[in-house]
Amino acid sequence: MKVLMFTWEFPPLISGGLGTACYGIVKGLLKQGVFVDLVLPTKEEVYFPMRKESDVNDLPIKFISPQKEIEFTNTVFKNHTERFQFVGVSSIPESYISLKEIQTFSTYFKNFTEKFEYKSKIPFQNILNNIMGHENIFEKVKEFTFRAQRYAQTLDYDIIHAHDWLCYPAGIVAKTVSGKKLVCHIHATEFDRAGGAGDIRIHNIEYSGMTEADSVIAVSRYTAEMVISRYLIDTAKISVVHNAHNIDCREFKNKKRLFKDPVILFLGRITIQKGPDYFLEAARIILAKYPKVRFVMAGAGDMEKKIVHKSAKYRLKNRFLFTGFLNGSHVAEMFANSDIYVLSSVSEPFGIAPLEAMSYSLATIISKQSGVAEVIQNAIKVDFWDVKLLAEKIIELIENPDYRKKLGEDGRREVELIKWDKACTEIIEVYEKTIGR
Repeated sequence: MKVLMFTWEFPPLISGGLGTACYGIVKGLLKQGVFVDLVLPTKEEVYFPMRKESDVNDLPIKFISPQKEIEFTNTVFKNHTERFQFVGVSSIPESYISLKEIQTFSTYFKNFTEKFEYKSKIPFQNILNNIMGHENIFEKVKEFTFRAQRYAQTLDYDIIHAHDWLCYPAGIVAKTVSGKKLVCHIHATEFDRAGGAGDIRIHNIEYSGMTEADSVIAVSRYTAEMVISRYLIDTAKISVVHNAHNIDCREFKNKKRLFKDPVILFLGRITIQKGPDYFLEAARIILAKYPKVRFVMAGAGDMEKKIVHKSAKYRLKNRFLFTGFLNGSHVAEMFANSDIYVLSSVSEPFGIAPLEAMSYSLATIISKQSGVAEVIQNAIKVDFWDVKLLAEKIIELIENPDYRKKLGEDGRREVELIKWDKACTEIIEVYEKTIGR
């Protein structure tokens, strides 16, 4: 089976869980004999033919242009950044950009339907016309969508797989011009990202993508229920496929600790969705009783400045630390040097980071409002808004190191069984069902 796959990010340059999940999915599909032609929002018009498992680590050592004969580059790159810059992949993918931060507005996709014949119950022009523009994302979405027509007409494949709203227009176009079936994968909705109503333009694209799709994959029952209740998508075409994790923690098992006292870690985007303010409030309560404990907030986002200022206001000083955005080995090192991991998300479609934390034997506390809560048992689960209970659970782990260690070890054994192989088997079943095999 061959898959034409559209996604907005792929390791080693990622901005969140989307890239991590796509890496695991593509690698797992290749392992089971499925070929993937991966399309990224590159500056140059290229796609990445994935034919064996090791190809996921070679981006973009080899690539193919749909407008030329097969072409391979022998260029030597010093690092991953140079590799991606070669074909114009953004060093900071915009998968989770906040529309509130966009300062420049313009209209894109005007006269979009004149570019090709589009027949649909939903007027595509109404969805994309007059969308807010930003040179680093919406212009790229427009170009990405235009390219999809050429990929769809040029490549040989059995099914189309599009990840999240940025790629849904491309998926719809590919389906329209090729007649192939479309699978839309929903990793997060605008309701999750915005922590509320969000932006109607993105809602319209999400609705269009999932309505036009022949099958929809949701990363959790939590997300599936939101898709059904908020977007009224037909339940018959929705499948739940839980995520897994990729981290191999052996390299950092015996690494020397950075701090003697317990370290409590928040790792994720510092945005309203992830609930960083609840983590900060819990830290304030705990540090009043245990002033030597260290809290670390690893990540970046539009709430970062607010949290820094609030931490200073509470006089938490060097007991509440900020690392900025971490990637690759730095994430692994942070896990290896922590004792407790906290996911305080307000709305989390899945949440891969807790699985990664548990693989390092970290005692883990997760929000009940998360998809990952459906698949793990050896973690403490609290409501995101219950700061008092969150603080109590962290204090319990601080005061009982044996319990903390046992919870961490039990969690590690549990997540060792949560592999991408199972998830990819389920994805292949969705493909086969969708195309009628």
